[in-house]
Amino acid sequence: MHQIKPFSLTQSFLKKAIATVSLMCLSASVFALPSDRSQSISLVADKATYSERTGVTTYTGNVIIEQGTMKLQAASLVAQLNKNKQISTITANGSPAKFQQQLESNRGIARGEAQKIVYNAETGIINLIGNAYLYQDGASIRSSTLKYSMNKGDIEASGTSSDSSGSSKGRVQIIIPPSATKTFPGARD
Repeated sequence: MHQIKPFSLTQSFLKKAIATVSLMCLSASVFALPSDRSQSISLVADKATYSERTGVTTYTGNVIIEQGTMKLQAASLVAQLNKNKQISTITANGSPAKFQQQLESNRGIARGEAQKIVYNAETGIINLIGNAYLYQDGASIRSSTLKYSMNKGDIEASGTSSDSSGSSKGRVQIIIPPSATKTFPGARD
């Protein structure tokens, strides 16, 4: 970290930290409610550091980021900038790290959690690693890892093999709720 006047160091750090958080939230809110993008961003943490040399911003200690319906909670968050000073990757770690966001106004809030959440801004892929879980409107998916493409909307879940007792622990588990609007013909229809 550069050793310069405290005032200019603080000003420079704050500008870069705000830009980093703004880019992260704007990137992550591409599929969010349109009103989320116009909301202010709030970030709180016990400690924040930025290294001009490495392009790494680190937030530690009960990190909470909020923008509209989007909320991310983690023990720590690391944002890596590329050579053009744009966000390359964001890694949130927790026990677990959690996020939530309302993606569509006619649906409930989507919630997810994992031991580690890695967002690659260059590919638009989010990886949930370690006891990964996603839930929305009664539907859920749980596995060891989940990979979600923001560009294509694809999701890939990977579990571990079942043990010799046939237990499904660690395997991919998907729950799909019944449709409340679907009707079935009766015997006399």
